[in-house]
Amino acid sequence: MAILPPLCRAERKQLQKLLHKTKDKHFARRLIAMLMLHQGQSITDVHHATGAARSSIGRWLAWYTESGVDGLKSLTLGRPAILPIDPILLCLSLLIQLCPQDFGYQRSRWSSELLAMVINAQLKLSIAASTVHRLLPKAGIVWRRSAPTLRIKDPHQDEKMAEINQALEQCCVEHPVFYEDEVDIDLNPKIGADWMPKGQQKRVVTPGNNRKHYIAGALHASTGKVLYVSSDSKASELFIAMLEKLKRHYRKAKTITLILDNYIIHKSRKTVAWLKHNPKFRLLFQPVYSPWVNKIERLWLALHETVTRNHACRNMRELLGMVWHFMGTVSPFPGSGHGTAKM
Repeated sequence: MAILPPLCRAERKQLQKLLHKTKDKHFARRLIAMLMLHQGQSITDVHHATGAARSSIGRWLAWYTESGVDGLKSLTLGRPAILPIDPILLCLSLLIQLCPQDFGYQRSRWSSELLAMVINAQLKLSIAASTVHRLLPKAGIVWRRSAPTLRIKDPHQDEKMAEINQALEQCCVEHPVFYEDEVDIDLNPKIGADWMPKGQQKRVVTPGNNRKHYIAGALHASTGKVLYVSSDSKASELFIAMLEKLKRHYRKAKTITLILDNYIIHKSRKTVAWLKHNPKFRLLFQPVYSPWVNKIERLWLALHETVTRNHACRNMRELLGMVWHFMGTVSPFPGSGHGTAKM
């Protein structure tokens, strides 16, 4: 007589599905044993197939008979937690929103030791700093670099953003809108992370005597088309050259709107004089300390990540050749595949 009655098709499939999905080898072996017993095989047959002792198979059978599949699941490894984990995690989440100096300490940043001291004082515990360090990831807290933020705010920010948003909504063939900005090209490479063998640090050879070149670019707000000019000097002439190029490329446009930052060459006397003779141009200055408003910043980031970071060019001519190739093939941006393009 079979130890366990045969399973219906649905129950057998459910056990087989659990067997295929589980990563617990002990739970899988218990499921195999129950499936074999349901098929009418003896405990001895299960013993030979699974390698489990007959006494163990008997215990599994008792667990399964009493609690079903849940009785076969493995218990959590290790000792049960004796610390109030949830209150500690809540306390950690609240503490990192404050500063140690709020509690009278001289440190400006939290350390595991200091967090442990404050938690012990607040919750009447005696946990170690190593325990706090281990619990920080469970509270969703990571160690990373802070972002500098200025307290200064533009009093006219709402007005400027309203004008920029209105211009973007009205962008069309007759009234194109561009994001404009300048970028510095340094012969000394910008240093960034790279893949390298563990325990070794890749060396980036620098020319030593740095040289600079400057690019002014304009990114079409709708099409992503990129136009640019370059110069050895970051003066008003560079910006005016950019305006001249836009004027030549968009002759049929009734107005040309530029969204740009508050750099001095955008407001210089030469620029103002040029704009008086070219009334079709309209400059919208972004709020101060708000670089994220100007989408061309993403283009410059892509330029540095693709070309200038960790580059091995020995002279400015070689570097500018790569930069100009990038600028000539980056349209439309983003989505042009510049990161995988060939020279």
